[in-house]
Amino acid sequence: MNFKTPTFALTFGLLAAPAFAGGLAMPVADPVAPAAPVAVAPVVATGSDWSGFYAGGQLGYGEAETDDDTFDEDGAVYGGQLGYNYDFGKLVLGGEVSYVGTEIGDEDSATEIDGIATAKLRAGYDAGAFLPYVTAGYASAYTADDIGGEDQFDGYVYGAGVDYKVTENIVVGGEVLQHEFEDLGATDLEATTAAARVSYQF
Repeated sequence: MNFKTPTFALTFGLLAAPAFAGGLAMPVADPVAPAAPVAVAPVVATGSDWSGFYAGGQLGYGEAETDDDTFDEDGAVYGGQLGYNYDFGKLVLGGEVSYVGTEIGDEDSATEIDGIATAKLRAGYDAGAFLPYVTAGYASAYTADDIGGEDQFDGYVYGAGVDYKVTENIVVGGEVLQHEFEDLGATDLEATTAAARVSYQF
């Protein structure tokens, strides 16, 4: 068979074009798989930080008596406190000094306790906004008139309390203390106080 070269080339080109066209088609990208969700750890609220200095006031009630029953009185107590706490995590340690004036006395005999000063160590448990604690230390009582020839008596104090943070700076709480004073002449003096407290933490 005799093919003319131009005619044959044109016919072959038209027949081969679809095949080459298919081979030159742009590649289709595979769909990208969505990224796996990343788990986000929940935010855990931490407890309040009790570290720092604080100062405030207190108001409460107290009663005192001697071993020989020559003095057995009660009345109001009021005063202030200054202290420092350090928060170790769950354990909170600190120290505090305080002075309270009292209305504990006998108006008829004019024998009364003018005030009680204390210097205490405190150990508490950080429960977030709450701080329950125990405390113990030195105490000194001052009397309006001599008892056994003295108007100042040294002893010790111990007790417990709880603080609550209303805000990061405002702390309210309550405290119960037992005071022991010995060698008041021939007798000893015991005093128990319970007070509501409010402090500002710096």
